[in-house]
Amino acid sequence: MSKLPGTPALVLHYMLTLYTETRNNDLVCLQWPSPPRNILLTKKNNTPKITESLIEYAQHIRSSYPGVHLLFERHVAEEVHGRLACAVYTTPAGVSAAALQHKTDMICTLGGDGTILHASSLFANTQRVPPILSFSMGTLGFLGEWKFKEYKRAFREVYMSGASAGYGSNLFTKPEGQHQQDDSHSPIPSSYNAAHAAAVQPTGWSSIRGKSMGSNRGARVLLRNRLRVSVFDADGNRIGGNSQDPSGSDSDVYAMNEVIVHRGGDPHLAIVEVFVGGRFLTEAVADGMIISTPTGSTAYSLSSGGSIVHPLVKSLLLTPVCPRSLSFRPLVLPANTPITLRLSEKNRGREVEVSIDGVRRSKGVGVGMEVRVFGERMKDKHGNWCGGVPSVVRGACGAEATGEDHWVGGLNGLLKFNYPFGEEVS
Repeated sequence: MSKLPGTPALVLHYMLTLYTETRNNDLVCLQWPSPPRNILLTKKNNTPKITESLIEYAQHIRSSYPGVHLLFERHVAEEVHGRLACAVYTTPAGVSAAALQHKTDMICTLGGDGTILHASSLFANTQRVPPILSFSMGTLGFLGEWKFKEYKRAFREVYMSGASAGYGSNLFTKPEGQHQQDDSHSPIPSSYNAAHAAAVQPTGWSSIRGKSMGSNRGARVLLRNRLRVSVFDADGNRIGGNSQDPSGSDSDVYAMNEVIVHRGGDPHLAIVEVFVGGRFLTEAVADGMIISTPTGSTAYSLSSGGSIVHPLVKSLLLTPVCPRSLSFRPLVLPANTPITLRLSEKNRGREVEVSIDGVRRSKGVGVGMEVRVFGERMKDKHGNWCGGVPSVVRGACGAEATGEDHWVGGLNGLLKFNYPFGEEVS
């Protein structure tokens, strides 16, 4: 992590985020074992009004929460440096913004759905995604939860989540300087025990007077499941690397919205062999195929005639794009069902486009290529939450929670169900 001129060195801080079940086992409660230290701020590009809001927000955080460090992607850091009366941290020149993933405790986004997807893409090669506090900046979207005018309340609610419960509790935190080595393993070691954890005392909240959330309250979090995607060429070699991972890593890529196989600019329809659970399902002749998450059900899949699925329904959606056969209907499958899309030898066009959350793959993409998709593992063998994109929603969990579902409440407002044809929307 580099510093811009005039910025002191950043003290690295590893945060192990824990979540507890709520009464209805739908949303979870965020429980910090210690106050979050490194906050990544992202915003919609080329929008001066949002830049001004970002500066206002950053100045509030630094003045009210002095222990917090602010992280930015390099292009944002260069834009706001000199306008903030605080330190500005970013990645070294020429280093991918994905390097922020091991130093970020929490993410704040200012923009629309695209900004949230971009923030999630910075963590496309790791199972751990920090909690995301998103502010909708006036554009149409399904993912933005908070209005910017609520930023003081929203940040306080997330920052203080678990403040009272943390003291003397059985929450576990890793020793300073120790980092998680393998994202595929549980974040809680098998040697974990309550006596060890109780001896770990969080510090830092006591300096924020009058802001305790109480032991039974905490930020409500919706864990949005992702797709785990692998791409193989015709010879069975894994195709690694994308714009977020220029190193060419052979690791799987996680997608918050969807993976798409599309004929692109080729005039011929794509012929795609579809396998579900290891068994051949059908040979799709269409413009393309979409595999999406419930979060992505309101994106390209919806435009292609797919179902709208609540993000709490752990599932995968298989949606054809303009299929030749009118009998090919979208499918909703269990989240743990493996799906494979193979480009058939029958294709007249020899190449297709493969897109993972809007990031195109080109290397090795052609006839015989396979896209293998699995639902992300959300819990480890100990029953602890270890996957998903943690999206902070309005309200606190616990005894005072209202149970209001903002996704349902906002759906009709966004889609205008049964709105009279031809009338202008006010």
